[in-house]
Amino acid sequence: MSAAVVDDDLAVLERDGYVILDNLLTEAECEDVRAAVTPLLDRTGRNTFEGRLTQRVYSVLNKTRACDRMVDHPRVLALLDRLLLPNYLLSQLQVINIQPGEDAQLLHHDDGMYPVPRPRPPLSAATVWAIDAFTEENGATVVLPGTNRWGDRQPADDDARVKAVMSPSSCVFFVGTLWHGGGANASADARLAVTAQYCEPWLRPQEAFTLSTTRDTVRVVSEDIRRMLGYSIHPPFLGMVDGMHPKRLLDGRS
Repeated sequence: MSAAVVDDDLAVLERDGYVILDNLLTEAECEDVRAAVTPLLDRTGRNTFEGRLTQRVYSVLNKTRACDRMVDHPRVLALLDRLLLPNYLLSQLQVINIQPGEDAQLLHHDDGMYPVPRPRPPLSAATVWAIDAFTEENGATVVLPGTNRWGDRQPADDDARVKAVMSPSSCVFFVGTLWHGGGANASADARLAVTAQYCEPWLRPQEAFTLSTTRDTVRVVSEDIRRMLGYSIHPPFLGMVDGMHPKRLLDGRS
């Protein structure tokens, strides 16, 4: 990636806590994602945070290769390379389909599960990719600009909120300290998206990919994704297996 492009993205990210990256996929790639994940949308959320009318797909890497391009997109990785330590990890990958009538999600910040007091630098970052257009009405992600710099406080009704309106193939990238949430879907159509979250290499990811992702899958994904799944070492030895680099596990067929 051009250093100037990354510098510009990072400047907006540091100012607002999020940046919208437009038109990173082709129309064909979006259609490939839709075709691959639509048959997997077979259940709705189990609670109000997941969304009673929101369909989610977990363990995505084991089910389709169509979402790989979003996980390791060069423009996303270029930002992550600036924000996080080398060998940062994929923390979660989901398909999210917000159906008509869904309420707004509870506002939250993604690295709130880590018990490190704020204010502080982010410990994670996330992308939400628009497969359908994100509009004012259909559940576009709601972000609260500048809240990444907050200390220990909760959003109030008068805090500024912005809907991440964007075209299909675009994504909103935000740091783990930014308050945000899925929007209410007041439209007549569903809103399909893919979200990938990343964290520092010394933290425990949300999804245990070394358990949920088969070795056959790990062997066929890109080297960047393989590294982010935990087949890497955070110096001096975090992530080792039997005293050795975890990629040694891929040498055999077990």
